[in-house]
Amino acid sequence: MLKQILTPFLMTALLFSLVFCGPSEETKEIQGKAKQIIGALPEKMPGSENDSEKLISLGKKLYFEKKLSMNESQSCNSCHNIEGKSAGVDNLPTSPGAFGKNGDRNSPTVLNAGFHFVQFWDGRAADLKAQAKGPILNPVEMAMPSEKEVLKRINEDAEYPKLFAEAFPNDKAPVTYDNLAGAIAAFERTLVTPSRFDDFVKGDFKAMSKAEQEGFKSFLAAGCTSCHSGNLLGGNSYRKVGLVNEYKTEDLGRFNVTKKPEDKFVFKVPSLRNITLTGPYFHDGKIATIEEAVQKMAYHQLGINLSEEETKKIVLFLGTLADKNRAN
Repeated sequence: MLKQILTPFLMTALLFSLVFCGPSEETKEIQGKAKQIIGALPEKMPGSENDSEKLISLGKKLYFEKKLSMNESQSCNSCHNIEGKSAGVDNLPTSPGAFGKNGDRNSPTVLNAGFHFVQFWDGRAADLKAQAKGPILNPVEMAMPSEKEVLKRINEDAEYPKLFAEAFPNDKAPVTYDNLAGAIAAFERTLVTPSRFDDFVKGDFKAMSKAEQEGFKSFLAAGCTSCHSGNLLGGNSYRKVGLVNEYKTEDLGRFNVTKKPEDKFVFKVPSLRNITLTGPYFHDGKIATIEEAVQKMAYHQLGINLSEEETKKIVLFLGTLADKNRAN
């Protein structure tokens, strides 16, 4: 009889403690570190305050436009798929272009790309607008022969001349290659992906499980923030791949842009936002799983060998960085 009385009482007490008691001191400490060391992702990208609805609408149409490739087989979305739960990539090691030949590097996600300090793995484009101009004229990617041919197709279209005029009302001749790239960039600036981690940083202590919080502690303890720092957890610096232990690659990285010997095998540090959704990994796309990527980065960049348990913890944390609308 006593057991029958106490059991409902204990259950009620436990439920009360879960609902009304605040987070533990340890959770508060972890949240404090997450806020201080990483921070929440801003709600808007730099430059978006000047983007009109018509400019963004034009940019979205152009982002999916296959007329921007020579044989009308490719659009920006072909390699940087944002439809459905896709995370701004094609999930291939390297991407096939208009005529089937693959590029040399893994296609990075377009999600949150406007927060990055430069674009492309080697930083050869300063911003989204400069980046948008490249693939269209790249002979392997979209393979258009010239800006002139691109604009010819746009001007011959039944809709685009009017849409450009509406998006660039102050331009006498609005259909330009610069404006085309600017419109695509404006649309890409809308691709901001808030995550559960951001909710946690902002004070929702239930947004991350205890195991995920432990994963964040392991992430810090391993020294991952020496490269993956700031609210993007990357995307704000260059590093040599194989900094401590050699990573074999023939790609010279940023050296191809600067021709400086010290830039050999140097690449932009990728953001870890949505990283669990964007495999395969590294500039060459040769690492198939997120677990392997975490272990290899620890070895090649930090000189440490993570255990399977430590790796699993870190991967759990990385899952909290995924877009809430795209995460499974």
